[in-house]
Amino acid sequence: MREFSEKSPSRFAILIFASLIVIFTVLFSLPISSASGKVTPLADSLFTAVSVICVTGLATVDMATHWSVFGHVLIYIGVQIGALGVLTLASILGLVISRRLGLRARLIAASDTNPLRMHHGPVAEGQAVRLGEIGSLLATVAISALVIELVIAALLLPRMLIDGIPVGEAIWHSLYYSAMAFTNTGFAPNAEGLTPFANDYFFLTILMVGVFLGAIGFPVIYALARTLGAWRKRKKGHGPDLRVRWSVHVKLTLVTSALLIVAGAVLYIVLEFDNPKTFGTLNAGDTVFQSFFLSVMTRSGGFSTINIPDLNGSSLLVTDMLMFIGGGSASTAGGIKVTTLAVLFLAAFAEARGVQDMESFGRRIPGDVLRLGVSVVLWGATTVAVSSILILQISKAPLDFVLFDVISAFATSGLTTGLTASLPDAGVYIMAATMFMGRVGTVTLAAALAASQRQQLYKRPEERPIVG
Repeated sequence: MREFSEKSPSRFAILIFASLIVIFTVLFSLPISSASGKVTPLADSLFTAVSVICVTGLATVDMATHWSVFGHVLIYIGVQIGALGVLTLASILGLVISRRLGLRARLIAASDTNPLRMHHGPVAEGQAVRLGEIGSLLATVAISALVIELVIAALLLPRMLIDGIPVGEAIWHSLYYSAMAFTNTGFAPNAEGLTPFANDYFFLTILMVGVFLGAIGFPVIYALARTLGAWRKRKKGHGPDLRVRWSVHVKLTLVTSALLIVAGAVLYIVLEFDNPKTFGTLNAGDTVFQSFFLSVMTRSGGFSTINIPDLNGSSLLVTDMLMFIGGGSASTAGGIKVTTLAVLFLAAFAEARGVQDMESFGRRIPGDVLRLGVSVVLWGATTVAVSSILILQISKAPLDFVLFDVISAFATSGLTTGLTASLPDAGVYIMAATMFMGRVGTVTLAAALAASQRQQLYKRPEERPIVG
């Protein structure tokens, strides 16, 4: 096992992740896990385990009523484990076993924050997190997750108490909602879901903040934490300039995420303002807020105050695109990641300007980053296409509904048109595989399946095919 883990850290991490899914499948199958005291069918147990560990939020059963207290505790623990990420999880397990963070564990954790580290050869210095900082990153992962979830729960608790929810139940629901927001899962502990809070903008805003913090990625949270520390030192009269603290990765993640949230909200306003089933009966202020809420949640949050099937077809397509993009790298969100989209646009912009190098925020981005980005998009698109074809054949459902739920599964978004819950077992297994493919990461999975790179000491003659 040690030799296997050293030769292929990514395969070792996937093995750990798959093992967790098997363990949770068995646990969800136990009679004690269901509210009825009966054995949950294998398809539902497996799908729930994958959805929980992959922090997706899709379900084939009513998550609030089907599971017992023990089952809900499993869900709560499972999303916390899954939120750590495949490679980071493997690093932490290795740290626990060896009681120290060795080079192999550092490489595994670094590859979660920067997939380029899984490739042989030099890596540009503009890393999100350097190898020497991995120990601090893992501490940040644990501390930030704990602190953020506790703060969110503390803010949600008074609102629940005001609504007349018993104290014990309010504490549990606030912790549950905070975990589901930060991990971008989207499960609700109550059968009504967000319906009781659909007009409580304080409650919804706290959920939005939790989802956003979970979606920007732990490297960005780590950078923000370092910036806060530098700001405190600067207030005391010493410390570095804050402007040099953020890497290109941090800037691209924050800027692209903000642009996508605003663009998504604007599109929802334009496309849904006259839809009586969604925003058509709301005033201007409510329409704007609900549009921003939906824009944030489509990126991977999974919460919704409206029925997704009621959206216009154009809005469903916009949601498909936002879900496919997802959140930041090494975050609790899924998708191809916002930095991947940013790099593709930077490459297209550089090509339009007729320059050879991609540049952003005064830094040059090497070409291997573009190749990796293209690979991620193609792998993701292929996964979505194959799964959609299979689900279409099995369910005979409309294309827009099938595409929506498949992308939601791949991007671990959790929003659904209701199709997933109505699928037969064959479709459930396909959707579970799609969630797994999306969560373990297209780059991680590709690296795990690919053979080790070999050094090539020659170059073949160059010839340019016609493109476009």
